[in-house]
Amino acid sequence: MNSIKPLAAFFARYQSTHTPVREKIYASLASFVAILLLVILVHYFSVGISFRLLVLASMGASAFLLFVVPHSPMSQPWPVIGGHLFAAAIGVVCARWIQSPALATATAVALSIFAMHWLHCLHPPSAATAMIAVLGGPEVHVIGWQFCYEMVAINVGIMVLLSIVINNLLPGRRYPLLHSHHPHHAEFIKVNHTPYAELKEEDFKWALVQMDGVIDVSAEDLVDLYEFAVEHAQSRK
Repeated sequence: MNSIKPLAAFFARYQSTHTPVREKIYASLASFVAILLLVILVHYFSVGISFRLLVLASMGASAFLLFVVPHSPMSQPWPVIGGHLFAAAIGVVCARWIQSPALATATAVALSIFAMHWLHCLHPPSAATAMIAVLGGPEVHVIGWQFCYEMVAINVGIMVLLSIVINNLLPGRRYPLLHSHHPHHAEFIKVNHTPYAELKEEDFKWALVQMDGVIDVSAEDLVDLYEFAVEHAQSRK
């Protein structure tokens, strides 16, 4: 009985997101359309290639980011393209030069994460692409570098093009994000809002609901960021 209480407390702390039902439906339908078209188009491209082109399982994880959180920095075109391609190249090198599959897989994932950090192209599903390059078996190993510049490049290229088209057909979405403000920003700066009212956690929760799409941050994180920003601003006085 005592062991159940900590577990219950852990799940009790989970808070559901403030995502509108409409947005959940958009994300699910967009992912369905994108993966369906990806499979069809990859089969089409396979006709002119000397080996059977595969639909990479890591594209399913990419679809999640591209259509559930398209405004996330990890969902933008450069992280998607750069992350998958660099991870694929690292995976091929590790598969060739490290005999132990376990060590090769772990090294490929670790080096891919480091490279993505270094090159500012963090995209979590890319780590799975690195693993596929190592654990994909003879069918992947025999094609060598073609895995990178044909198989991965075609999969990623199709996914990015589909995400640009589909996301911009859905209301409230902007893709690529290009670090632009929400349209509300232009109206906000026209009005003098000083002195600012004290903001409470429920204010941040309400603000998250007003944003278009899913914002990959919690209300608690926003409160913490706000408090740090206030302290930093006060230190300048």
